Amino acid sequence: MNWFILVVAGLFEIGWAVGLKYTDGFTRLWPTVGTVLSMIISLGLLGIAMKSLPVGTAYAVWVGVGAVGTAILGIVLLGESANPMRLLSLGLIVAGIVGLKLATPA
Repeated sequence: MNWFILVVAGLFEIGWAVGLKYTDGFTRLWPTVGTVLSMIISLGLLGIAMKSLPVGTAYAVWVGVGAVGTAILGIVLLGESANPMRLLSLGLIVAGIVGLKLATPA
């Protein structure tokens, strides 16, 4: 269950990372509210997941989910580059997340 909570925390990290772009420097009210709420939820869920998962593993997976998801949304929503090297690098991050899951008892 804590792995599920950790992945959900990572999804909320994606929300606040992408949300930062839409806040326009925290000058737009509703994107700012959504971004701040996503930050709070993400960190709260990360803390819950860390009750039983090793801190290094939990943090690395949280950041990895956030990084991959944010990069994909950057490609889809913001027209960022999707060149083969970038996609390969994202795949390596996913492989690292899977490796951490397989190597961590819980």
